[in-house]
Amino acid sequence: MTLPDVVPAARILDFFRAGFEHTAWRLETRREYAADQGSEEYQQFLQGVAPPLDDGGPWFTNARAQTADGRRIERVRLVDEPPTDNQRYLLATTPANLAAGEDIRYLYRAEADAIGLTDAGDFWLFDSRVLARFNWTDPERRMELTTDPEQVVWACQVRDAAWHYAVPYGDFTVRVPSPM
Repeated sequence: MTLPDVVPAARILDFFRAGFEHTAWRLETRREYAADQGSEEYQQFLQGVAPPLDDGGPWFTNARAQTADGRRIERVRLVDEPPTDNQRYLLATTPANLAAGEDIRYLYRAEADAIGLTDAGDFWLFDSRVLARFNWTDPERRMELTTDPEQVVWACQVRDAAWHYAVPYGDFTVRVPSPM
C-alpha cells in the first residue's frame, strides 16, 4: 500500500480499514474533543442522560471486524482530576468501544506529567511503523502520516511508557466517581 501524507477526516475510517496489519494504538491527551461536544448525545449527557451502548455505527462495525481478524486496537486516555465533562463522557461511552473489541486504558494526567507524556500530543501508531497525528488546528481535522524512523521510534517509546502505567477501564472506573 502506498502511504499518503495526509488522510482527510472524511477518509479516516477508510484508512483504518486498510491501513494496518496488526496494531492500531492511540494516545489521547486532549481535555476536550469538538467531535464529541458537537453531538446531540453529548449535550444530553451533560443533562444527565446516560449515553446508549451505540456499538452499531461505522467505527464500531470496523473495530469489531478488525479485532475479529486478530488485529488489536488499543488506546490510553489521559484524565484530569477531576475529569472534564468530555473525559466523563468518554468514560461513559467506553463500554461500546470495549464491546467492539478495543482495549482502552486510563492514566491520570498528573501521572503522565511525571513520566513526560503530556507533551506527546494525540496520535495513532500503526504497526509500530506509521505515526499519524491529527492536526487539530486544521478545520478539516486531517491525520498527518509519517514513517520517519526517528518519529516512529519516539512514538513507540511513548506508547510503551503509557501502556505500562495505564490501567484497564474496569480498574480505572473503580477509582473515579461515576461519569454521570
